[in-house]
Parts: sequence; structure tokens; C-alpha cells
Amino acid sequence: MKLYLATSNPGKLRELGALAQTEGFELASLPDYDRLPRAPEEDASFALNALEKALHYSRLCDGLIVADDSGLVVDALGGGPGPHSARYAGPQATDADNNRKLLDELRGVPEAKRAARYVCVLALAREDRTLAVFSDSCEGRILEAPRGAGGFGYDPLFFFPPLGKTMAELDVAEKNQHSHRGKAFKALLEYLRGPRPVTRDP
Repeated sequence: MKLYLATSNPGKLRELGALAQTEGFELASLPDYDRLPRAPEEDASFALNALEKALHYSRLCDGLIVADDSGLVVDALGGGPGPHSARYAGPQATDADNNRKLLDELRGVPEAKRAARYVCVLALAREDRTLAVFSDSCEGRILEAPRGAGGFGYDPLFFFPPLGKTMAELDVAEKNQHSHRGKAFKALLEYLRGPRPVTRDP
């Protein structure tokens, strides 16, 4: 089964594409995504943004459309940057810009108060109809300096205590197993796979 991911983020496509393949699905970038009218992403919640994106692109393209809205929620910042994570340092901000601003905002905040979580909402749509919505999260804390060269976004600063590593220090398979996006996407694939037949002893 083929799915289309509505994103311009190559990191998301790479990681979720690897997960889809291991589960027997094919995940591709939405055809001509950069040429299509952009969906608005101005809502104050991950769920509404994901829903709007999925429905928007399902009106423009055939097939099963997957759209996500995900980001970082930091307790010491009152839940910020939240749905504005990708544009935290400005509309054209790079990952480095966003990470720099995050460290600036948390300067002087002790480790015990640097709790954070990654949140992801995935919406599945086809022909202007929402089929399902999935969400998950991943708990961690924000370091005072980046570690690791993998991943993207805030991964070098997001420390994941169960593994003692930042998300940027995990390989793709590890990250997909534990991350907010990986767990939500697995639930989406299970939904598409459908209910398994019940077996009974003779």
C-alpha cells in the first residue's frame, strides 16, 4: 500500500519511510508538493494543523494523504514553542536558529526544570475526508549544549532518559521505536493493516 506524506522536511520522509518499509508499506513524498498551494498552519493546536493539512492536500492529490504536525513542548516555556516549533526563531528559521533561540530562552534554568516532550499528531485523509487521527508523545529534557549529529529539529538538545542519549545520538531504527512520530506512525499503519482475524482452537 502506498501513502503520500505532505511535508517538505526530508528528515521526516527519511525516518518514516524507513519505518513504512519495515512494515510492508511504501511512503512517498506528495507529488509536486513544492508547487502546490500551501495549507495554512496557523492553529494553536497540533491536531487542528494536522487535520487542515491532510484535508487540504487530499483535495489536490489522489491517494492516501498523511499529514503531521509535531513539535517541542517545554514546561519552563509554558508549553512553547509548541505548534510554532518549526518557526520558533522566525518564518525562515533553520534548525540551528531554533536551537539557538531555545538555549537562549532556557539560559539559567536548572536541569530539574528543563522537562520537555515531543508531540506528534498524524492525520490520514483521502478525497477531502478524514479517515483517522493518531497522536503520541515522547518525554525528555533539554540539555544545555547539543549532542549528536543525527536527526533534525531539536534532536541534538532533546535528551531521552531511558536510553541515556539525545534523539540526535540514536540511529533511525532506535528513533522510530521511541519517538513521538514513530509511535504515532506505527499506530497509523496498524489502522491501515486492519483487524487481524481471530483464531480459535479446534
